[in-house]
Amino acid sequence: MFDRENWGEIFDTIRKNKLRTALTGFAVFWGIFMLIFLLGAGNGLKHGVDHSFRDDAVNSIWIWGGLTAKPYKGMQPGRYIRLENEDLDHLRRTIPKLEHYTGRFNMWGGNANIVYRKKYANFSIRGVHPGHTYLENTTMQEGRYINTIDLQQFRKVAVIGRKVQEELFEGKDPLNEWVTVNGIAFQVVGTYTDSGGEREESYVYLPITTTQRIFGGSNELDQIMFTVGDADVAESQAIAEQVRRTLAARHVFDPKDDNAIWVRNTIEDYVKIMQITGGISLFIWVIGIGTIIAGVVGVSNIMLIVVKERTREIGIRKALGATPWAVVSQTLMESIFITAVAGYFGLVLGVGLLEWLAGVIGEQEMFRDPTVDIGIAIQATIVLVIAGALAGYIPARRAARIRPIEALRDE
Repeated sequence: MFDRENWGEIFDTIRKNKLRTALTGFAVFWGIFMLIFLLGAGNGLKHGVDHSFRDDAVNSIWIWGGLTAKPYKGMQPGRYIRLENEDLDHLRRTIPKLEHYTGRFNMWGGNANIVYRKKYANFSIRGVHPGHTYLENTTMQEGRYINTIDLQQFRKVAVIGRKVQEELFEGKDPLNEWVTVNGIAFQVVGTYTDSGGEREESYVYLPITTTQRIFGGSNELDQIMFTVGDADVAESQAIAEQVRRTLAARHVFDPKDDNAIWVRNTIEDYVKIMQITGGISLFIWVIGIGTIIAGVVGVSNIMLIVVKERTREIGIRKALGATPWAVVSQTLMESIFITAVAGYFGLVLGVGLLEWLAGVIGEQEMFRDPTVDIGIAIQATIVLVIAGALAGYIPARRAARIRPIEALRDE
C-alpha cells in the first residue's frame, strides 16, 4: 500500500486528469461539507430550543386569565376572567403533584420608576412567591430571594437582576441599599442572574403580598405557575385539564372555552419541540448521507472509466507478471486517496464555517452554538475511507479480471 512506485503512478494519473479528478473530488467534498454544515445548523437549533426551555422549569403549568368566547349558564361571552389568590390556594389544595408554585403580579417598565440616589430608570416589577425562583430558574449572585416571612409581614424588600444592578449601582454593592419604586422605599436583599439573558435580568422582584397591597389594592394575579414534579406528558395533560375544570367551576365559564383561560403545559411543549428537532436531525442525516453516497457513486463511475482507459496498460502489467492484487490495490488506493482528501477538505471547511458562524451570530435566543461533536467528525472521516474503498472495489475487480491477451488487443 505504501509502495512509492504505486503512489507515483497514482499522482501521475491525477496530474494528467486534473479536471476529472477535481470534479470527482468535489462531489465527495460537497457531500461531507453539507453533512457537517447541516448537522451543525441542526445542533444550533436544538441548543437554542434547549436554552429557551432551560430559562423556565420544563415540568411546569402556566395559567393566564382571558376573555370568555362562549355563553355559559346565562353569562354572556366577552367576560374577562381575573385570577385571584384564592385560585392559587385552591389549586395547591387539590392538585396532588403540585410542588413549587408562585403567583405573579406584574408592573411593566412604563409604570415602574426605580430610583437610587440620583439615578433612575424604568424597569418591570414582578410581585412573586418564594417558589418563583424554581419556575424561572434564577441564580442568586448575592444575598437571598423572597421568602415566606417577607410575604407574611408585607416586607418592603427587593431582589434585583444583573441589568438593574449595572444601570443603577455601576459597580457598587447593592445589598442592603434602598431604592424607591414609584416613590416607595424598598431595601435590596439580593441580586440574581438568569439564563434567559438581559431581558430576564431586567426585573425587580418584590413580595407578592406587598406588591398587591401597595400597587394593586386587590388580590388579583396576572399569572399562576407551578411545577408538577416527575409527571409525564399524560399526567401533565390530565393536570392541565383539572386546572381548567377547577377554574371553570370557580369563575363560571364553559370548561371547553379555550379563550377563558390560557393554560401552558411546558412538558407537552418540550416533548413536541424535541420531536420536531429530532425529525429535523433525521432529515439532515438523510440529506447529508444521500449527498455523500451520490459523491461516492460518482467516484466509482469515474474509476470504471479510468479502468476502461487503462485497459491496455493493465494488460501489459499483467503480462509482465503483475498479480491481480497489485492491480486491485492500485485502483483501490487511487479511489481512497481521492475520497479521503476531498472529504478531509469538506470536513475542515464545514467545521471552519460553523465556527465562523457561531462567532458572527453569537448567542441568539433560538439558535446557539452551531457545532459538531468531534466524535461525529471522526466517524464521518472513517465512513469516508470505507466508502472510498467500496467505490473503488467494483472497478478494481474489473481491472483484476482483464486478460492480458484481450487487453493488448484493446484500441
